[in-house]
Amino acid sequence: MKSSRLEGKRVLVTAAAQGIGRASALAMAEAGAQVFATDVATDLLDKLTHDNIQTSKLDVLDLASIETGVATAQPDVLFNCAGFVHHGDVITATDEDLEFAFDLNVRSMVRTIRTALPGMIERGGGSIINMSSALGSIIGAPNRMVYGTTKAAVIGLTKSVAVDYIKQGIRCNCICPGTVESPSWHDRVTALGKEMGSYAAALEAFVSRQPLGRVATAEEIAALVVYLASDESAFTTGHPHIIDGGWSGQ
Repeated sequence: MKSSRLEGKRVLVTAAAQGIGRASALAMAEAGAQVFATDVATDLLDKLTHDNIQTSKLDVLDLASIETGVATAQPDVLFNCAGFVHHGDVITATDEDLEFAFDLNVRSMVRTIRTALPGMIERGGGSIINMSSALGSIIGAPNRMVYGTTKAAVIGLTKSVAVDYIKQGIRCNCICPGTVESPSWHDRVTALGKEMGSYAAALEAFVSRQPLGRVATAEEIAALVVYLASDESAFTTGHPHIIDGGWSGQ
């Protein structure tokens, strides 16, 4: 249902081609925002259509690409959604795994925030939303050392930006989901299924740790994104918003 909660706001979304990024781009467009949906997967991005959505390629690992995207969007809201989930523990993880994960899951956010902040400040303020995870500093999970470490770093980044720029009208929050149904999650279930002998067994392993008996939908996370992007959350900054179906509360 269309609303006017984000009317007049310009939003830049990374990793918008599928999953949470896609659902959030659509939700914010439905809420009245002008959404600049970006990704490197342009074939999937082309399928994201809405009157309030403009799509373009943006590589968060490339500063020039970020600068072009920010200059085009001139965002009031920045949603950093790009990331990757590595499998493995502290012994099996390589330095290359760590380097790539920190570059994509953490440094990319530093780059986008650093690029978007001056314009936000000049225009009188803005909202930055970073994708973290319940998995990391909040709760641990098997074979997620690299991912959990980077997502814990995102919480630290979020709190730092919030404190440093609160007087300039900048709010910075992060979202900490539990397991969310998405194409990348199905890929992880498939990979685990090969180890366990069946997709069904892997699916049960993921679902069994959820107190609600299911994983989240991307649209449920997108609803929180809309709230943090809107003026309804004007008194909220520097906070990790846990939305994990009770997983971390067990």
